[in-house]
Amino acid sequence: MKITVTSVLVQDQEKAFQFYTKVLGFEKKTDIPMEGGRWLTLVSPEQRDGVELLLEPMGFAPAKDFQKSLLEAGIPWTSFSVDNVDKEFERLNELGVEFTMKPTQMGPVKLAVLNDTCGNLIQIAQLL
Repeated sequence: MKITVTSVLVQDQEKAFQFYTKVLGFEKKTDIPMEGGRWLTLVSPEQRDGVELLLEPMGFAPAKDFQKSLLEAGIPWTSFSVDNVDKEFERLNELGVEFTMKPTQMGPVKLAVLNDTCGNLIQIAQLL
């Protein structure tokens, strides 16, 4: 068994698509129109055949409450690994990305947390 697709709930798929591709640097893998949204997946350009990130349209009322609660509590929805958190923080900061946590070392990792503009906090992490 292996993970092939993971998802992040988004309030607006197109807005999320623009942010995750143009700002974070992911690439579109699949885009299939479906009732109530699209099956829209992204991949890392470094792993075109790796795990796909599904930009899941917000269509389930309890999920909206869950997403809002995570955001208000400052808890990231998911985590992406990067080679250098400091460099990625600088790059994204220059693009106007809002961070709720600047690069911080926590044991064997360095983390930063950003707002994806679509209802989620996303953690970026570097294993030291």
